[in-house]
Amino acid sequence: MPTFKHLLSGFALWAGGLVASAAPTYDFFICANINRNYVVGSKIETLNGVYQRTSDEGWQHIGANGTSITAVAFEPSNRQIIYTSGQTGLWRSRDGGRSWRLANGWDMTEARDLAVDPNANGHVYLALADGVAVSTDGGQTLARREHGLPDRGKFTQALEIDRTRAGRVLAACEVGIFLTEDAGQNWRQVFSTKETVNDIQQSPHDARVWIAITQSAGAVRSADGGVTWTTLPEVPRDHALYNVTFDVTRSERMAIASWGHGVMTSEDSGKTWQKRNEGLPEPHRVWRVGVDPKGRLYASVVEETLFISDDFGRTWRPDTLAGSLVNNFVLVPKSAP
Repeated sequence: MPTFKHLLSGFALWAGGLVASAAPTYDFFICANINRNYVVGSKIETLNGVYQRTSDEGWQHIGANGTSITAVAFEPSNRQIIYTSGQTGLWRSRDGGRSWRLANGWDMTEARDLAVDPNANGHVYLALADGVAVSTDGGQTLARREHGLPDRGKFTQALEIDRTRAGRVLAACEVGIFLTEDAGQNWRQVFSTKETVNDIQQSPHDARVWIAITQSAGAVRSADGGVTWTTLPEVPRDHALYNVTFDVTRSERMAIASWGHGVMTSEDSGKTWQKRNEGLPEPHRVWRVGVDPKGRLYASVVEETLFISDDFGRTWRPDTLAGSLVNNFVLVPKSAP
């Protein structure tokens, strides 16, 4: 599942955490459908797909006009190489989005998410409705790597690469969380659940810390790089949770999107959580949340639009991208070529 990705290359590791010589700066992207008032046969023209936040607080469309794009990622060594996932699988552009090539055949469709390894050039991971596929040649070829995934229950909603080690990836699946440490050659289950894991994210501040959220079994946290997991007791279990995001500007802040609870935020590293829906339309059906490079919180509300908060959810206002439904929020370091 598409989730808010922190592509944080260029950091130095120390004692399992991160130390940076200077605060990183980022470009901010979303994958969005803008289809309000559109019906089949309508003369209304819509522009969907990848958008980049501009310096004047607007949005610039890049790449193809695609209604099913679930995620976007850039090759860290070359920002002209862009990957997107969607209904037909994995697409790649080598010219900054001007032209595109489909990387897979008919047997790899309904892609939910993708991830690019910052420590292994050309290694791309694709989350599928029936497993995981990997490319080691920059999208020229794509092959399934599912040894260790269950025959039943390998529906994969999201993938997150451990930025500290090449080939180390965690997968959010229908029956739990799976870990590979050899680029998908072998997987092992590190957390079991009867509820689909909808998203998994690594803290941009401490590489040992991970959070995963589920369809209706709450949220879990790992402090040892995703090997063991404990429940976050204050996160409710009675409604679906869709994604989780960290604030890159403040290590203690994070947020969760929920179908019934709307936006839930924590400002103490996940110990306590509050519902933050003042100004959001009811019912509180929030599809995705994300945080931009300035620490502003975004919420994509089902059948409404994109909202923005400058006080981490205490108050909300509509953003300029009217009628949008966002599938993914992505931060990309400006320092990448």
